[in-house]
Amino acid sequence: MGMFKGTRLAAVAAVLAGLLGGAATAQAADPLKVGFVYVGPVGDLGWSYQHDVGRKALEAHFGDKIKTAYVEDVAEGADAERVIAQFGQQGYDLVFTTSFGFMNPTLKVAKKFPKTKFEHATGYKTADNLGIYDARFHEGRAVIGTIAGHMTKTNVIGYIGSFPIPEVVRGINAVTLAARKVNPNVQVKVIWVNSWYDPGKEREAAETLIAQGADIITQHTDSPAAVQVAEEKGVWAFGQASDMAKFGPKRLLTSIIDDWSGYYISRVQAVMDGKWKAETTWGGFKAGMVKLGALNPAIPADVQKAAMDVKTGIEGGTLDPFAGPIKDQDGKERVKAGAALTDKDLLSMDWYVEGVQGKLPK
Repeated sequence: MGMFKGTRLAAVAAVLAGLLGGAATAQAADPLKVGFVYVGPVGDLGWSYQHDVGRKALEAHFGDKIKTAYVEDVAEGADAERVIAQFGQQGYDLVFTTSFGFMNPTLKVAKKFPKTKFEHATGYKTADNLGIYDARFHEGRAVIGTIAGHMTKTNVIGYIGSFPIPEVVRGINAVTLAARKVNPNVQVKVIWVNSWYDPGKEREAAETLIAQGADIITQHTDSPAAVQVAEEKGVWAFGQASDMAKFGPKRLLTSIIDDWSGYYISRVQAVMDGKWKAETTWGGFKAGMVKLGALNPAIPADVQKAAMDVKTGIEGGTLDPFAGPIKDQDGKERVKAGAALTDKDLLSMDWYVEGVQGKLPK
């Protein structure tokens, strides 16, 4: 369990300021208190690490006007509720809870602490003092799917899944649709590890997928273990959440990078300006919340161009990763030509597209 960083210091500073300059000065000097709750360790080098990069960007931007704290490695469930409530009890102004399984605990705590503002990442439940935010990672997956479709020799792409929630299913489908658009023979094999961060299980899943013929590994889990396996075995891989190039200097094709810094800065500024309200934010390439790492020079020039064309098309609104026609894996048409899935469809996605092998766990 991570530490509340500097909260005691903040309390001491406030007392000293009161003694030295009267209550009014203390009031003016009180920093805005911003808390973060992470599902993994900040050293996961993926999801939680990137949120912590965002927290550090806040500190760099606002300096002593804010005081931040985080708790890492928080289990989804009762544990999370206790940790989130601690921030409320300690009078935090704004609290970011950064995993899907924190949704119900955050909602419960938000009701108990109406003066604290809460924001939950990747969920769908809101309240007057609870907003939600997420990034359109599937946009990045349409780009990596395009690269994978061109680069695979075995026509098997391996995908390491965390939990079968809509966000993860959407990513698997985005990769599959994009890959099959350029190479209709592609099949995607999924192994579920039922964890966001478990380097041992992620490594094992990557090795199993390679044994099953995958020559490209992609993931919706948070450690660089799969990238390291790809480097060792001489297959291709994509990084997740942060730039994982150093873990696969030869074999990493690119990474989908989550960039939360601008979002966090804008939300803290909104609190300072008295303009914060519970909002729903879902930004992608255009909003700068999803970025791509450098493309591996091993990717042929025409494939790099094809990938960038997809990215540019998504940014400009001329290409929708979920435009029809789309069939599910049973061959049933889910989206007609000329139509596309809505955000509501995407946020509740619970079916595989044609080309994904195996049944989706319920």
